[in-house]
Amino acid sequence: MPTRRLPPLRALEAFMRTVRLGSARAAADELNLSPSALSRRIANLEEFVGKKLFTRARQAMTMTDEGHQFYEAVSPHFEALARAVEGQSDNLSLLRLRLGVLPLFGSQRLFPRMAELRKRHPLLHIDTDTGPHLEDRVGDTLDAAIILSRGPDRRLHAVRLDENKVHAICSKDVAAKLGDSPDLERLTSQTFLIHTELPESFEAWKAELGLRDLDPSAIDHYDSGQLMLEAAAQGLGIAIMHDDHLRRADDDRLTELYDAEVESPYSYWFVCKPTALEERPVRLFHDWLVGAGL
Repeated sequence: MPTRRLPPLRALEAFMRTVRLGSARAAADELNLSPSALSRRIANLEEFVGKKLFTRARQAMTMTDEGHQFYEAVSPHFEALARAVEGQSDNLSLLRLRLGVLPLFGSQRLFPRMAELRKRHPLLHIDTDTGPHLEDRVGDTLDAAIILSRGPDRRLHAVRLDENKVHAICSKDVAAKLGDSPDLERLTSQTFLIHTELPESFEAWKAELGLRDLDPSAIDHYDSGQLMLEAAAQGLGIAIMHDDHLRRADDDRLTELYDAEVESPYSYWFVCKPTALEERPVRLFHDWLVGAGL
């Protein structure tokens, strides 16, 4: 049987990274390549397969229909090859990742999917840190972190995981007393629960509901979203929360106050030092997280 020609693997990796990150520049940064070097690798792959995978215009690369088809056909086999080599390598030891994560993101979004990651990369183990100031500790006590931020430090490699909405969450008893429409006098007598690191969420909520002059009787500050939800369930105040924490909590004691679509100033981001992507634990977790769409 004749030997099959293997595709240029570095060129294939450059193609896969560009598609997954949605940016040639981000892929070049991850692979520690110049944009022109990345483009050359992809051009080598295009020459090998005889198809135009990207169109290039004004230093931007857009995937063609043939590129989409190629990615869908190759991606599962590319991942299977990586896992097969990893599984058959006796000299590989455990891969350890020091990850910072906010507790509520961890409990509601990350850990329910961690079995998938373990199945895909059984050698990858994660030390989880839920302490404060996660972004500041990336590159020091942390290899990477998942943070809520208006925008991470530009010196970090950052991938936005979502775009959040702001929700006012309270007990059903409190919601019944306040009614279906915002009332400034009633809301003024309430206690609001605000996360210490996300103060602008409350301002965004007030502005969207036309309540800029709202000055509640008290604002209690928390450094834990999980505790905020529990406090709200106990009737201790109205929690200003992000994302779909109410749905994920699945707590019958809680409900959303009013029906308002409020854009959040904050989003969840994955962050690490650019050079950390050369380390296998960080790269494996990064690629899984981005692909999993948590």
